[in-house]
Amino acid sequence: MPSSRPTDSSFLPGPILLLGAPGVGKGTQAQLLMAKFAIPQISTGDILRFNIAQGTALGNAAKSLIDAGHLVDDDIVQRMVGDRLTGHEDVMDGFLLDGFPRTLGQADWLDHHLGQLRSSALGTSFEGRGITLPVVVIHIVVSYDVLLRRITGRRTCQACKRIYNIYSNPPKIADRCDLDGSQLVQRPDDTEAVFAERMNAFNEKTSKVIDYYHKEGRFEAVDGDQPVEQVTAAIMRALKSLRQSVQVA
Repeated sequence: MPSSRPTDSSFLPGPILLLGAPGVGKGTQAQLLMAKFAIPQISTGDILRFNIAQGTALGNAAKSLIDAGHLVDDDIVQRMVGDRLTGHEDVMDGFLLDGFPRTLGQADWLDHHLGQLRSSALGTSFEGRGITLPVVVIHIVVSYDVLLRRITGRRTCQACKRIYNIYSNPPKIADRCDLDGSQLVQRPDDTEAVFAERMNAFNEKTSKVIDYYHKEGRFEAVDGDQPVEQVTAAIMRALKSLRQSVQVA
């Protein structure tokens, strides 16, 4: 996990929820932000797998639900997230949220939990640290048609695994790798039908959470249809703007 201090020591990123539909480049931007600020990614999937592997009480409870074919309930997930955010030095300047919060209940719980940390932070080493800041949300937005071309245009070399895009980065010879001439293939989940399902699922999962943070004044959208470095710069501007405008309750 990241342990060094942020490269910009005058700015604390605090808790960030980075949102983006399939194909917007969220993973790339998340890695860049983590490296820039030396902050971890708080992934509910990773936390769940860790607790199950370690045989913790929460992990065992979650495993019992999964083995019975049930979803892990909010209470268990929230307690796992709470444990991850308590007493760990790597989250003190901020962290990137991945897969959480997914519901209004989870968003409300997270605000309440961070509020409790703020209250308990007075007079302690937490005071003035990024973990005491409210969550802000940055949504990387790319139009449906552009995303569709990004996803359905992807082709992968069967031999060297090099990735092409028939629209934006086509091979010199159709369906053949420039490096070794091997056949290029389309992944089964890169079809238009699968992409439409994934977009519907993303919109359904995030719409209420987006509305919640938007109404709270803790939300900004950035244009993801730009070169990587320009998207990063836009995210940084949005993040600093949000941190200047959002007051700690």
